[in-house]
Amino acid sequence: MSRHRRDNSDEEIALFRQALEDAGVRKLTSDRADPGKRRQDKASLGERRSAATAVATDVLSSRTSDGRVEPVRPSTHLNFAIPDLPYRTQSALKRGQIVWEAGLDLHGYTLDEARLELESFLAEARDKRMRCVLVVHGKARTSAGNLLTDYPVIKSHVNAWLREWPTVLAFCSARELDGGTGAVYVLLRRRGEV
Repeated sequence: MSRHRRDNSDEEIALFRQALEDAGVRKLTSDRADPGKRRQDKASLGERRSAATAVATDVLSSRTSDGRVEPVRPSTHLNFAIPDLPYRTQSALKRGQIVWEAGLDLHGYTLDEARLELESFLAEARDKRMRCVLVVHGKARTSAGNLLTDYPVIKSHVNAWLREWPTVLAFCSARELDGGTGAVYVLLRRRGEV
């Protein structure tokens, strides 16, 4: 292969330009960048942001689904983190090195009551700018002998609900002294953080 640049004839250049024109390519009229749309003023941005947060706090019950959830075993270690959470933070959460500031015990609640309690607990923790909380879901089975419902219902639903909650950055099963696989540490996004 030759390293020498071949000079194109005027005829070849004209054919090339005609092919581009036929394909719909237009010649640039300006070599300056287009800055796009005008920036919105800060007032309208603030109004949009406050409207979005108002809707988010008004509709708590729509945050979590009541749909079908995947059952988990009583001894299953739960673990979830958003994709861009630093490894050190997730590792510290798993080791129980991030001190939890409040706890919620869901023992004795029906499924609907547990969902409402969890939602209001997470909203309150976020409003108080808490970083980490403990949720005790238990490992109890619903009924002995029935293979279809013989799994920890609250634990399985908490596993699904926490994944849907927008302020949850990560959660994992707690250390044995805090409840083991019957509880989870939940790492929250603080109010005002992106």
